[in-house]
Amino acid sequence: MKLENICCSRFRAAAAVLIVFLSGSASAAPLMQKNLFVQGRGGYNNYRIPALLTTQAGTLLAFCEGREGGDSSDIDLLVRRSEDGGNTWTPKQVMWNEGRNVCGNPCPVQDRDTGIIWLLLTWNDSTDSGRKLHDGTSKDTRRVYVCCSDDDGRTWSNPIEITATTKKKDWWWYATGPGVGIQLRQGPHKGRLVIPCDHTNKNGHGSHIIYSDDHGKNWKLGGTVTGGCNECQVVELADGTLMLNMRMQENGQGKRGIATSQDGGQTWSELKLDPILIEPVCQASFLRYTLASANGKNRLLFSNPASAPSPGQSRGDRVNMTVRLSYDEGKTWPISKRLHDGPSAYSCLSVLPDGNICCLYEGGKTRYGEIVFARFSLEWLTDGKDHW
Repeated sequence: MKLENICCSRFRAAAAVLIVFLSGSASAAPLMQKNLFVQGRGGYNNYRIPALLTTQAGTLLAFCEGREGGDSSDIDLLVRRSEDGGNTWTPKQVMWNEGRNVCGNPCPVQDRDTGIIWLLLTWNDSTDSGRKLHDGTSKDTRRVYVCCSDDDGRTWSNPIEITATTKKKDWWWYATGPGVGIQLRQGPHKGRLVIPCDHTNKNGHGSHIIYSDDHGKNWKLGGTVTGGCNECQVVELADGTLMLNMRMQENGQGKRGIATSQDGGQTWSELKLDPILIEPVCQASFLRYTLASANGKNRLLFSNPASAPSPGQSRGDRVNMTVRLSYDEGKTWPISKRLHDGPSAYSCLSVLPDGNICCLYEGGKTRYGEIVFARFSLEWLTDGKDHW
């Protein structure tokens, strides 16, 4: 089946029965939090790897993995929808289930020209452990897939494999996102869809992007960054530069990695560490909030469990889910506020049409066993110092 026709072969969505957990408008409370996926409930032992997208229609799509166990267990891809800013949500929909194999690492992006939502994914045989996939001793490999929706995320096409054009043959592990992709707004590559990814090979961990210049019909491999980085997110800066913000699996010293591109992601600068963005070795979210040309100020958002390793440790504890705000395109981060003090890990930020900010993150009391939806205003984040 041709990739450009896959949105015409959608499988039926589950019945959308709304569950009301909060009344009022999207701006009714300065901070609202609600568990969307709870460990041990709904047919799965745990839930991980959140991704959150606000569509052009203002719909929220909350993706995650429903897991039997760890990273190489029976994993299905799930989604819930909200059409009222997160007040109510549909029951979870199983988007991709291939027996006991791994179907996950969601990374969506919407094409603002066509309205189609593209969802990049990865797959592997569950009999291949994470260790074998990372060191190249697995019997199969991590494979790259894409599916799409042309009806605001209600239904989805069947996933189509695109490994041949998006992965080097000597790469072992591979992951799309997790988080979201972007569409470039300016320059010679305007309209390009960009998906942040990571990989391993004999030289260790690296980050890279894949992209489409024909509205999702074909996907190609872009430039790579090496030096111990892996899971990443990408933002287009006000001047058209792309900035990649990366988890440092190795050599990070408790900091995030940064690289930039002047050619739409074809090549990247040398990796540098951000002295402000501390991390315990974990995925993070990095997102454009506003542009000065449209909203008066350039603002970027960042979220992660803000906890650095103690002296002598290679990793810190995954706690303190924190959201940060930058006014100078990521050079400094003067605003920070904590969403959750306890165990927390992966996260994904999104922005509603009314300016409210959303964060879908892994959290919990004794471990990060829930997928939590948080919604808050710019005023709450800045203690009233900044306004939408």
